Formats: sequence, C-alpha cells, structure tokens
Amino acid sequence: KREPVRVTYTEGFDGLPVFSPDGRKLCWTSARTPDGQSQLFLADWNQVAALAALGQAPVRNLAVDGASLRSRRHASGGYSYEITTNDLIRKVAYLASDALQGRATGSRGAQLAADYLAHQLQAAGLKPLGTNESFFQSFEFNAGVRVVTNANQLTVAQLAGARSFVVEHDFRPLSFTANASAEGQVVFAGYGLSVPGKPGEGYDSYAGVAVSNQIALVLRYVPEEVAPARRAELNRYAGLRYKAMLAREHGAKAVLFVTGPNSPNAGELAGLSFDSSLAGSGIVAASISSNVVNALLVGSGKDLKSLQSALDAENPHAELGFVLPNLTVKVVTAVEHLRKTDRNVLGILPSAVGGSRSEYVVVGAHYDHLGFGESGGAMGRQGEENQIHPGADDNASGTAAVLELADALAKERRDKPDRFRRGLVFAFWSGEEIGLIGSSYFAEHSPVDLSNLTAYVNFDMVGRLRENRLILQGAGSSILWRRLIEKRNVAAGFNLTLQEDPYLPTDTTAIYPKGVPVLNFFTGSHEDYHRPTDKPETLNYDGLERVTQFARGLLMDLAGSPERPDYLTVARRDAGGVSRENLRVYLGTIPDYATEVAGVKLAGVRAGGPADKAGLKGGDVIVQFGGKKIANIYDYTYAMDALKIGQPAEVVVLRDGQRVRLTVTPEARR
Repeated sequence: KREPVRVTYTEGFDGLPVFSPDGRKLCWTSARTPDGQSQLFLADWNQVAALAALGQAPVRNLAVDGASLRSRRHASGGYSYEITTNDLIRKVAYLASDALQGRATGSRGAQLAADYLAHQLQAAGLKPLGTNESFFQSFEFNAGVRVVTNANQLTVAQLAGARSFVVEHDFRPLSFTANASAEGQVVFAGYGLSVPGKPGEGYDSYAGVAVSNQIALVLRYVPEEVAPARRAELNRYAGLRYKAMLAREHGAKAVLFVTGPNSPNAGELAGLSFDSSLAGSGIVAASISSNVVNALLVGSGKDLKSLQSALDAENPHAELGFVLPNLTVKVVTAVEHLRKTDRNVLGILPSAVGGSRSEYVVVGAHYDHLGFGESGGAMGRQGEENQIHPGADDNASGTAAVLELADALAKERRDKPDRFRRGLVFAFWSGEEIGLIGSSYFAEHSPVDLSNLTAYVNFDMVGRLRENRLILQGAGSSILWRRLIEKRNVAAGFNLTLQEDPYLPTDTTAIYPKGVPVLNFFTGSHEDYHRPTDKPETLNYDGLERVTQFARGLLMDLAGSPERPDYLTVARRDAGGVSRENLRVYLGTIPDYATEVAGVKLAGVRAGGPADKAGLKGGDVIVQFGGKKIANIYDYTYAMDALKIGQPAEVVVLRDGQRVRLTVTPEARR
C-alpha cells in the first residue's frame, strides 16, 4: 500500500537478497571483494525499524507512466531532482568506489560508469543523443602498444661480416613506427632538427645532407650547451615523432635515434611509450643503444662523444652529415597497437519554446580516470604502485555535478518550459586522461551541427573548494562570460579567479577550436592529484553543492537568453610544440591554479622530488627561476624548458611575505 523504502545507498548495485529462515538476517552475493571473487554476505535485519519506516512512506501510486515513475522515485527517497549535498555524496561514492576500479578508459570499470550515467540521464527524463537511439557514442582508441619480439630485427653488415642485435636490449621500435623493413646505408644527421627562422635564428640539420633512400642516424633531444632561452625554443621541435616526420619528409626510409653521452639517460633506449593517436609516422623508427652506435661508427674513425660535443655548441654543421662507410643496416620493426573502444554518454533536453530551436548549450565532464595507475599520468609515491586510483575529485566530482545539473534542469524545463529558448546537451567523456579522446571524437562526429552549439561548460576537479576560491577558465573565449559570471556571483559570493586561456589540459581544448565559446569550472590542484589518495572522503561536498548551484544559474541564463555568446579567438600561448616528451626536466611541483598572484603559487610538492629536496613547500610563490622573472604559469613552463638536467638552478619564492632563495637540481624525466 505504500512506496518502497530504500535501506541501502550503493549506487549501481543490483543485488537479490534473501531472508534467513528466522527473518533476522539478509543474505546476498557480491564480487566486490579484494580478489574479485564472489562471496556470500550476511547482514542483520531490523523488522521493527523496517515497518516503522514503511509507515512513514507515501501511499503507493500504481500508475506506471513516466511522470508518475519519476514522482514515485523522488518520493521514495532514492532519487531527487534538486541539487543536494547528499545526492552528490552518493554519486561520487559510487563513481569512485572500488567496484569501478579507477574507471580507466576502455576498462570494465569505465563500462559500469557509462551504464550508470546513461541510467541516471534516462531517469532524469533526458532523451538519448548517441548512436542508434542510445545514450552512447562509441569511439576507438589506442590503448597501448607492445613489441612483437620475434618480428623485430636489426642487423649491421660490414666487411668482416654481419652482426645481429637483440630487441629490447640493443634496440627498440618506437610506438609510432611503421611495421615494415628498411635496408640501406646510414647517414649521420646530427640532432635531426629543422627550426624555422632567418640566418642565425633557424636550425637545419638537413641542410646539405642527403638522406633520401637512406637510414638516418639522429641524436635525441637538442644541443646540450646552448643558452637556456635557445634550449627552450629548440625543445619545441625535439619530439621523437616530429623528428621522425622530418626524416621521412627528407626521403629517409628509416630513422634510428640514439641518446648521446652528453645527454640525460646517456646510452639508454627511448621508452616504447605510446600516445593515444591511432596514426603511425609512415617511417621505420627505432631507438638504439650505445652498443649499436659504436658498431655503426667503428669504420668511420669517429666516436659519438666527439660528434655530439661538436654539435652541442649549436653549430648544426660542425659535423656535416656523412655516410657511415663500409656497412649497410637492415632494420625491421613490428609493434602491435592494442585498440579498444569506449563510450561517451550523451543526453539531450530539447528547447521548449520558439526562438533558437536548433541551438544548444553543451554541459560536460570526463568520467574516466587512471585505473590502477598504469598510465603515464599517475603520480603515486613509492608504495602506492598498482593501487586503485579512485579519482574522486578527478573527476567523479565534475561528473556528479553534471548529473545533478541534468536532474535539476530537466525538472526546471518541465515546470517552466518558456525559460528554455535553447536546448541542453549533457555529455560525459571518456579518454580525457589519455589525450581528450572522447571529446575530440565528439568534436569531429557531433550528432548536433557544431554551428548550433552556442557554448560549452565543462567541470573538471570541482570537489576541493578551499578558502571559497573558485577558478573559471576560458573566460577569454567570449565577452559574455564576465557579465554572466559577475551577475550570478552576487548571490553565490565566491572568491573568483577568472582565467582567459581556453587551451586547458581538459576537454575544453577539443571543443574551443570548433568555434564554440568555453568555460571550465575548477577548484584547484592538490597533493592527491592522480594518486590513490584521491578518495571520496577528501572532498568538500558543501562546496561542491555551491559550485553546482552557481553553475545552474549560469546555465539557465545561457538557455533562456535571446543573446548568443560571441566567440573570441584567443592565440595559443604554448607555440604548439611543448609536450611532456619535450619537457625533459622533472621538478615535482604542483601549481595552485586557484590563486591569482604575480608568480606561480604551489599547492604542494611531490615527496622525494627535486622541489621537495630543495625545500620548496606548498604555499610558496615562485617569482624567479633560473634567473628569469616568473609572472605566470607560462613563464614557469618556459623557464623549466630552459633548464639543464643535473645543473643546479636558483629559485626565489615568496614565503610568508619574505623572499627565500633556494637551489633546485632538476632531474631527468624518464
């Protein structure tokens, strides 16, 4: 006669409990055990309390239409259309639970998360926007790469005979290599750089060097003795994939990379690694050890130390490219790319009245994380290896916020349809942690015409509100943002930091180049970022609820206003070339993006890292580094790029109002 009463709050768990014969216990099975094996569980049952709870429940409505179903779920306490702290707690608890095992892209945990999100959108009353009238948009991605050991070969044929080398010991194919063979003479091409610029500014390792139909031998990195500013410039063109492309464009049939004796990680093979792109480089590419390069140079009368040292003063032609005499090389590379699929989750609230019926505002967050920390982005400390990375703040917090917004705005649309001149698309991306894969796929295969997307509002790490500080990024992508934000913050009362740059390490970067203004909500970095310690209990749920309510008002403005946000073009400030691969130095600092200061404030430092050893602390503001003034995060990145591995650099920080000088010794990023 009355509505069922929910007695457990584990989202996404569909169990079938049975009573013990005496009615005092419940028994059920679950595989949520440390080893993943099913076990029987027993729990005490309080019949008196259960009957009392049922007595307080609403009278049961036997109607089964959609509206009544939603009403019944709301009345039973298992579902709410309002934005509440308790709802956020429950959603984060499930998304960051051990059952989802860190939600790595393409994993079983990510699949469970996607199913949960689709169920939530359906319950809220949204329509599916995925393929085949579903909530899912599937995409393929590169989930890794492995060396096909028996199919790789490197043989050096000289007058004295042929010598074969061992894969993974003497040489290693690179993740982007062509699965092919190449045979021919070897041409030394220095650092293999081609940097645009007038005489005195440019750098061209291939000027006067003929590598067409040959195998290029190229040093990794950039000249070691150049000035810091020049090193920062050259590093933008020093990625291995980029160098391989240059060798291919100059006609080389293969490229062999060697880590010179003057460089960090001297003589070591480059890591296999992989990027999320499914594209190869179109050329055979491998890393070779000092053992191999010595065999290549033995007949030339030269050694790699002398060759590199001559080039390190930045004379690209100190050692003109030359053919290694009296030898030929055969190199065969074979790698297997592990392709997987994953899913974006897409739901839509169509516009309800006249006006811009075909226009939409996109609201999104990425739901994937790092699994057990197996990806290169994990930052766990010693002893934290192979542990589940729950990703409560990154980004169960943003995902939960978008789910709450979908609930609240769906109800708002039913109650006040005249306020929705525009529709709303709710999007949950996977693949963000391995390169914005899901959002990039959406940008290229959008089910809604991109010209009809008026704005994209993203939520990434919004669960750690501290000192009332909220960061809104991408504000420079539209003039309208500041006006709307200031209006809504009168009531919200946040200490706001507005950042102009729309090119961020999150999904806005995939959407903004398509002509869509973007705004990203962010509450700042912290020492649990990308570690197993990013757990649900570390979040500020009252703060998360306030952030979500603030966003609700902003989205209502976007949905109801007759004014379409204008799109402003913002120049990309990273010059398009700096990547983790090119940025060789490792310091272990965690910038605090939530504070707008002159310099770079640190949220913390990695234990045992160079910054920690140097005495830097969370709360320090870096104002000078390596002799360069630091005014913002870009200055800091460029200053890092100019550092030399193992060479101490002075860093000046503001600490409690005092300038403190410290010395940090950068380490090699492997």
